[in-house]
Amino acid sequence: MSGFGEVSGAAGEPAREHSGKKSVPEPSGVDLARVALRAAKEQARARGAAAQQRKQARRGGGLRSGARADGRDPLPLGAAINRLITERGWETPAAVGGVMGRWPQIVGEDLAKHCVPLRYDEEPDERVLTVQCDSTAWATQLRLLAPQLVARLNADLGHGTVRMIKVLGPGGPQRRFGPLRAPGSTGPGDTYG
Repeated sequence: MSGFGEVSGAAGEPAREHSGKKSVPEPSGVDLARVALRAAKEQARARGAAAQQRKQARRGGGLRSGARADGRDPLPLGAAINRLITERGWETPAAVGGVMGRWPQIVGEDLAKHCVPLRYDEEPDERVLTVQCDSTAWATQLRLLAPQLVARLNADLGHGTVRMIKVLGPGGPQRRFGPLRAPGSTGPGDTYG
């Protein structure tokens, strides 16, 4: 016996361990050639793919004209605008803008003549539509109709789009400053409060 863990076998047989497992044979010349060939093919494939990518980058990204539609084809104006609105996340402001354009149909002709939507604050905690009326009587009327109007707007735009309508009365007269003005004064409001 040549060692504690080996048993000699017949000539040409590999030595075996006592545990019953075969030892891993050393790869022969043919096996080494197959491994080397496989590695060379993989390297050549990687170099070819890299060269192809460089060539496509020089030609404009590898995009080719063809009979089928791709991302470079022109779009109808409506589809292009809808895609832009969706990509930028402008769905709610665009919908509210549409409501401002259809204001007379939503609130009625009489109310629309005297009350005009000014702005929409789309902050998630606010969502306030600000409306200005040309008289205090119409402002009071709109304040009374506000809950019904909020419900109608949310039915049209989606639940929770408008949480509140802020009604502004008529603005005061514009303060005009004449040529003879005291330095630091704020105009007629100084005198009349």
